[in-house]
Amino acid sequence: MTAELQTQHDEKMMRLAIAEARAAEAAGEVPVGAIVVAPDGETILGYGQNRVLRDSDPTAHCEIVAMREAGRMLRNYRLLTPEGDGCTLYVTLEPCAMCASAILHARIARLVYAADDPKAGACGSVLSVMNHPQLNHRAEVTTGVLADECSRMLSNFFLVRRGKKPLDLRSDSHPLDAEDDL
Repeated sequence: MTAELQTQHDEKMMRLAIAEARAAEAAGEVPVGAIVVAPDGETILGYGQNRVLRDSDPTAHCEIVAMREAGRMLRNYRLLTPEGDGCTLYVTLEPCAMCASAILHARIARLVYAADDPKAGACGSVLSVMNHPQLNHRAEVTTGVLADECSRMLSNFFLVRRGKKPLDLRSDSHPLDAEDDL
């Protein structure tokens, strides 16, 4: 696949993760969403949205929710085909240390995320859990896919939560606010 086609495909898949984030927001959760895509690049094996409040579960981050569903679909905690091909995880926010560790343990082949997380990101923003040289698995990482849109969605969520006016969603110049409760 050419780089341009890969970018278009990544944006298409990220839009599905964004839909999960919006559903999480509608349920009162922090708007972060994820999907797990089979190695064929089209089959969705798992959908996830943050569920920590609804489930009273600190591990119910969208990545974990999506990987649990994919594991049930594949009947294996290793998210691999019988031939050993790995899945791709799309997520709207850089994974935290817990999720990055689970991604590696699940043998996700490729991680694609939108916005960096300057408070808890474990793919380079705060920590570098993903692809740490002492760990036994690596995943290809692509960052910044629809980052501005995802950053604004998160920023607006927290502005509204604080009773402030949301940002203009058409603006291209607002970074993700640093948040304590992501």
